[in-house]
Order: sequence, then C-alpha cells, then structure tokens
Amino acid sequence: MPFDFQPLPLPGLFLARPRVFSDGRGSFMETWRRDEFERAGIAGDFMQDNSAKNSKRGVLRGLHFQRDPHAQAKLVRCVRGRIFDVAVDLRPGSPTAGRHLAVELDGDVPSVLCVPRGFAHGYLTLTDESEVEYKVDAPYAPESEGGLAWDDLELGIPWPVRDPLLNERDRKWPGIRKLLEARKSL
Repeated sequence: MPFDFQPLPLPGLFLARPRVFSDGRGSFMETWRRDEFERAGIAGDFMQDNSAKNSKRGVLRGLHFQRDPHAQAKLVRCVRGRIFDVAVDLRPGSPTAGRHLAVELDGDVPSVLCVPRGFAHGYLTLTDESEVEYKVDAPYAPESEGGLAWDDLELGIPWPVRDPLLNERDRKWPGIRKLLEARKSL
C-alpha cells in the first residue's frame, strides 16, 4: 500500500503518509492516488493544484474557507521547509464545531493533511524559504470567500510565533463565536 492513513482527532481530518522509495539516485513517492484516498474514505474530484512559496519564517496564511456552494476540500503538503498547519471545524451541527487541530508538516518528512469541506484552514511558516502545495476539489470563488481570526482567544490556537507576517485582509476576519452564530442563521 503506497499510503498510511492516520485519522486525526477531529472527524474527517486525516494525515496521509506516502511510502518513499529511496536508493543511491534519490527517492520516489506517489503524492496522491485517487483509488487509495477513496479506499480510505477521502473522496473528492480534485481539480486544481496550488503552490505557495514563502520567503520568511513567521508568514501566516489563513484561516480561510469557501462557503457553499463553492466549499473546498484540500490535500495539503509542505514540500520544502516546515509549517504549523491548522484546520478549524466550521461544519454546522458537528460535535466538534469551533475546535481546531494543528499539525506540523515538514518537507523532509512527506505527509499530506486531508482537510474536508466545512473547515477553515491556514498555516504558519516555521522556516525561511518554505513551499506548500495543495489540491482543491473546487475552484476559488471570491464571492464565497470567508475567514476566521487567526488570533481568536476562544480558539486558543498555540501559534509558535507571536507576531506573524500576514496580509491586511487576514487581520480583519471575525472570531469563531461570531462566525458560528452567523452560520446558524443561514
């Protein structure tokens, strides 16, 4: 089996570790394979690959999500450097709504974080010169974009950098309580 799938404490989240074949020339691995992911219960018609290069430690991207009908599932992997990756459950009616899960992804330790639809997602770079690639199962739709305050005390995310570098938009997202209340009224 080319992948080891580890379910994470928030239902729907998985960490997939590919099997790496190494020899004197270097290494080879499959980073995604539809039949293996579907067999593990991670289905999606992944249609777009994204890549983000980060030049400094402490860059924070997120916490972002797409509202229905343009919600996105993501398969996230760090291909260079290290990141602190976070997913927050925003699914209406979920027993873990409002809870987060954080994992460290390392370009030297291949793994894929599988984030289903209904989660906010973001990451913080832990090294200079990092690169993150992710697959999504729906294209970006600006009218459906949403976000969550990265520093919301109620979420209590233990970010390993106190003063991250982020864009202006990511400084203005609402906190989890306001966001979940708004989603209940939809």
